[in-house]
Amino acid sequence: MRLSYAQNLEDYHLDLAFQGQATGTYVDVGGGHPVADNVSFWFYLKGWRGLIVEPQTELATAYAHIRPRDIVFQGLAGAADGEADFHIVDGLHGLSSAIKPGSSPAVGEASVPAVTYRTEKRPVRRLDRLVAEAGLGTVDFLKIDVEGFEPQVLAGIDCKVFRPRMLVIEAINPGNPAGDASAWEPQLLATGYEFCLFDRLNRFYVAAEARDLRARLPAEPAPWDRVAHLWDEGRAPHNLKHGDHALARTLEHGLMALLPGLDPALLETLIRRGLALAPGTPLTPEHIARLLGTAENPGSEAPPASTADLLKSDRFRAALGRIACMYDGGHIVDEA
Repeated sequence: MRLSYAQNLEDYHLDLAFQGQATGTYVDVGGGHPVADNVSFWFYLKGWRGLIVEPQTELATAYAHIRPRDIVFQGLAGAADGEADFHIVDGLHGLSSAIKPGSSPAVGEASVPAVTYRTEKRPVRRLDRLVAEAGLGTVDFLKIDVEGFEPQVLAGIDCKVFRPRMLVIEAINPGNPAGDASAWEPQLLATGYEFCLFDRLNRFYVAAEARDLRARLPAEPAPWDRVAHLWDEGRAPHNLKHGDHALARTLEHGLMALLPGLDPALLETLIRRGLALAPGTPLTPEHIARLLGTAENPGSEAPPASTADLLKSDRFRAALGRIACMYDGGHIVDEA
């Protein structure tokens, strides 16, 4: 491995344990983004496949486009089938949780820092049933990152039936900064799992019947600079050394050249995504003024007051044209 996609080298440590294993399966609970800060993406690239449990709509739907071999459940893993509130922190998806922000967490005594969030209902399924329905057979590793909901996830596992060879459970989160595992670790130890590594964020466990994996793990976390990290690569169009720079620049040029002819609904989607607006949130006058920028506007057209007015305005169309002309052949630009 030359590049880690995970938050804290979790994929690197797992790759050491499973070195030489060309195919396998994983279950990723709280999968998050399918690439960024993702523990299982490296193994997908190797040809593995698995089950992703991710309750956030934009993140869950992204897997179909990037990781089509994976099975995705857009909901929560819990102690029993049903429904539960899920608290979504826009812009900081890693803090979204079934544990209400600011309330007493499931483990530890500290409370989650106050954040702005919205609450939506999500289906809840026992994890062992989801795995059985996915038909994965032997699961090589189970990763759990659920911001304080770990006891409920583990309560939905019959360890006599569903026995991942290795578990990686995030122990440190805003509601449990001390990494107290007392709410769920005794259950694991009592069912034949052995603690084998704390990487200062996650706790790794190996099934007693899979001690060969433990032998390949380091006793201490690997040095941070052992491999490169995805976020150090930056944005592909801007970094000449990025592995996807040529593709990113080509797509950037193509998209910018096509801007004036894009469907208004697509343009609106691009704007909303760029502003990180929650679904249904209208553009404010401040948003519109920011988008129209400071380019000269000698006409008498009234400033647009809504998203629909913006998309139909001469000022917006002119802005698209000014952007596109540097990519569509209108101007020859020396990029050397």
